Amino acid sequence: MDDSLCNKIAFTLIPSLGPVTRKLLLEAFATVEHIFSASVTDLCAVRGVGEKMAREIKAYQPNEKATEMLQFIQQHRITPLFITDPDYPQKLKDCPDAPTLLYYKGTANANAARIISIVGTRMPTAYGYHIIESLMKALPKEVLIVSGLAMGIDTIAHQLALENGLQTIGVLAHGLDEIYPPPNKNLAKTMLLQGGLLTEFHCKTIPEKYNFPKRNRVVAGIADATIVIETALKGGSMITADFASQYHREVIAVPGRITDQRSRGCIKLIQENRASIYTNPDELLQQLNWIPTTAALSETEKNCIAILKRKELFSQEELFACMQLDIGTFTGLIFELEMKQIIQVLPGNQLTLMPAYYSI
Repeated sequence: MDDSLCNKIAFTLIPSLGPVTRKLLLEAFATVEHIFSASVTDLCAVRGVGEKMAREIKAYQPNEKATEMLQFIQQHRITPLFITDPDYPQKLKDCPDAPTLLYYKGTANANAARIISIVGTRMPTAYGYHIIESLMKALPKEVLIVSGLAMGIDTIAHQLALENGLQTIGVLAHGLDEIYPPPNKNLAKTMLLQGGLLTEFHCKTIPEKYNFPKRNRVVAGIADATIVIETALKGGSMITADFASQYHREVIAVPGRITDQRSRGCIKLIQENRASIYTNPDELLQQLNWIPTTAALSETEKNCIAILKRKELFSQEELFACMQLDIGTFTGLIFELEMKQIIQVLPGNQLTLMPAYYSI
């Protein structure tokens, strides 16, 4: 048995301890073992820890629930991410109420350099779908998409990320032993191959109402920016936007019709200067300072980009005539530009420049 991991799990099960207090204890004592072995007096020296809490910590030991979770992790090849681990998502770690222990299963890097969270209504319109579709087609492939695996905007964001070659992680409000809502079980399985599932909840934790705000803080805290697409004045999306603001992350809202209840939340965020306006993928990339640089491009590649800016579609024959290269060099150039995600090769040997490169 992994005693160290079992102690970490047990530490998160102490009823009176929340994530803020656990973080302060770890800052004071460095390891869970040192916390468990500390005296009541030393524990009480930590801000927020009183004698009653200190005695509860001293009395608490790894129990059947911790052992059960440890066995579940080992059986299902789940990666535990403790807040002091180097692989723990750094952006989330910077949040004062970051989960002490996360459970992760998947192939994506949960500590990716560029992460966007997408949230919104469970009853989206075609407009919301179109916004996500155009965004996913334009984003660089290294961007990780995070959402909450809920029905509606969350589901669309995960599905279209997968369809466009982006990795996507779903943050759950329950344990990894089930998927909620049930209609997203197949989607979740696919995400394990091109993304992953992440939760702070132990196995056998059901998706109770009070778990969802906790999930929402992770969705907000793990990302560089949260994009809100179609939401009413109240609900989980607005809670996620509030968390993102508290964590000093970018909040971006998609404006909609003033008569649409599903857009009133977005409009309110913009009106109150709690969110900037989303207009198109290029402006989003500029706002996040994710515009591609020309520094790593050859002069031939820069010349090709300049030609492709002239119109939306080029046939390979047209571009070949404009570039005036030998066929071998031209074929290699097209391959390199496609691998660098600068161009997209469409059916019929049509070429189009990825949107982000129109502004360089």
